[in-house]
Amino acid sequence: MNEWINEKVLPPVLKFVNTKPITALRNGMLYTMPFTIVGSVFLLLANFPVTAVSEWVNNSGLAVYFNQAYGASFAIMAIFAVVGIAYSYVKDEGFEGLPAGMIALVIFLLTMRSDVTDAESGVVIGNVIDKGWTGGQGMISAILVGLFVGWGYTWFLKRDIRIKLPEQVPDNVANSFTALIPAAVLITFAMLVYIFFDAVFSTTMIQWIYEVIQSPMQGVTDSLGGALMLGFLVPFLWFFGVHGSTIVGGIMGPILQANSLANTEILESGKALTVANGGHIVTQQFLDQFMTVTGAGMTIGVVMFMVFFAKSAQFKQLGRLSLAPAIFNINEPIIFATPIVMNPIMAIPFIATPVVSGVITYFALYTGLVPLFTAVQVPWTTPPIISGFLVGGWQAALLQTFVLAIGFFIYLPFVKKIDAMNYAQENDLSFAEADQLEESQVL
Repeated sequence: MNEWINEKVLPPVLKFVNTKPITALRNGMLYTMPFTIVGSVFLLLANFPVTAVSEWVNNSGLAVYFNQAYGASFAIMAIFAVVGIAYSYVKDEGFEGLPAGMIALVIFLLTMRSDVTDAESGVVIGNVIDKGWTGGQGMISAILVGLFVGWGYTWFLKRDIRIKLPEQVPDNVANSFTALIPAAVLITFAMLVYIFFDAVFSTTMIQWIYEVIQSPMQGVTDSLGGALMLGFLVPFLWFFGVHGSTIVGGIMGPILQANSLANTEILESGKALTVANGGHIVTQQFLDQFMTVTGAGMTIGVVMFMVFFAKSAQFKQLGRLSLAPAIFNINEPIIFATPIVMNPIMAIPFIATPVVSGVITYFALYTGLVPLFTAVQVPWTTPPIISGFLVGGWQAALLQTFVLAIGFFIYLPFVKKIDAMNYAQENDLSFAEADQLEESQVL
């Protein structure tokens, strides 16, 4: 099976995830991380999951300022994404990437209207940037524009279609002239696209992409099937030593974050955040806090067994060394030292645990036992239970405790088997004796 997967399945997967667009998308989205975390802190302060604290913040007037900071950071995530993706694409090709990022920003703004109509008075207000499109709603457009500009800018430079200045000219001046011809062509093309959508469809490109591409994608992701796919892919790739969290997060992260932002917009509109009102279940928090919490595969159960119940010296030592990192969601020691990578015995619980957790979490959110998540995110090193409380209140913290406990029992028979085999090797016992030892272990 391993041979078939390594020769037939893994090569095309790796070829896909290492393509230039996917690499640029993955690297470019990393530039949004500081702003999503900082913005989440202000959003959390404005909507703290303790009623007394939340009421005090609102009554004191601080919520307005916290929301202002959120609106200037997390809520313009698509702007950071479009710049970061174009920059990463060009930089990976060996050229200066900042001019491409600036061109991408110009074109992204060209995909939306620069005026809005006041709903009450009907007055048209011009020269504005519609922040309704700078967050989750504009994310797919930002990705497409960033990739297009990265490819187009690189195309010009590879063919040396640019204005060249003498070597004595400072680099910053030379780079600005280098970008002149690509910028003129790409921005002109973007303007023609804007005219086409305005004249033919009476809309903008960004709105058309949202309605035709992004909304269906969010709908597919925001389903039980989408949750199961996320739960399977991350540990599946990790099983072969490929960083599944980075790959899946880089590709699916924009859609999941768009779902989170859409939930926040429902709350800000004054509606209750429910599935009936269009709330999304599968969000970035769903993946981070209920499918990869304590690391890919939710391996805290393995660590707990090693610390408290292991018989082999190897597992006892590994458990002690891995406990602190596991609390902060770092589980590479467990993945590579147990090992879980390329270990058929551990592959089953490693994949099954996040899948089971995803099913439980999906129905807990769907039925309203746990409130849907807003755009509040916490640093990935935030310990479990605390992270659950911060993103969803006490209900989410309780659910996180429950799924982690379920994970422990899913891992239990498999890690006991490995532990017994290790103990047998350490004490020169036969595998039959190791099996008897495993059966005699009672928790």
